[in-house]
Amino acid sequence: MRAIRVAPVALLGAALCAVAAPAASATVLTGGPSTSFTPTITPSAVAPGGQVTLGAVGCASDATAFSGVFDTITIPQGRSATVSVDKQARRGVSYPVTFRCGTATKTANLSITGAATSTPTTAPTTSSTVAPQGVQGGLGGSAEAMDPTEIAAGSALVTVAAAGAFYALRKRRAERRH
Repeated sequence: MRAIRVAPVALLGAALCAVAAPAASATVLTGGPSTSFTPTITPSAVAPGGQVTLGAVGCASDATAFSGVFDTITIPQGRSATVSVDKQARRGVSYPVTFRCGTATKTANLSITGAATSTPTTAPTTSSTVAPQGVQGGLGGSAEAMDPTEIAAGSALVTVAAAGAFYALRKRRAERRH
């Protein structure tokens, strides 16, 4: 008998979840600006201890870049950033530099030589979605804007869950009194 009383509340909760799910997924698919960008490294070959200028052309927000030969650096939107290459970088080795703009990640190569050149690298060589240095903390662009529809749907789900719990507790107390 108890399952018959709980079934309508469970069905109501499932129906509300089904109604709210399409609105949430539509926002994820269409939310935010395009993340098409092109990473740049100038010069593309540098001696150990030298400096390179990094850019993320077309990135609609601040970008980050990281590699095994320098610390993670933030590239301001529409600008470039200069970073020093580690003095322990091995000569003759090409190191991948990973650029992250929003949710998009692209990689370009930085060659370590005896003398610097001024040939910029503008074409990405690979694309990756794996963060090689662990999880980056914070929201990271996952919360773009407050959508009134999502807020209303979430509030409705919380209200229905609270009402269902209140109803179940009241019924339980009523049954114990008899």
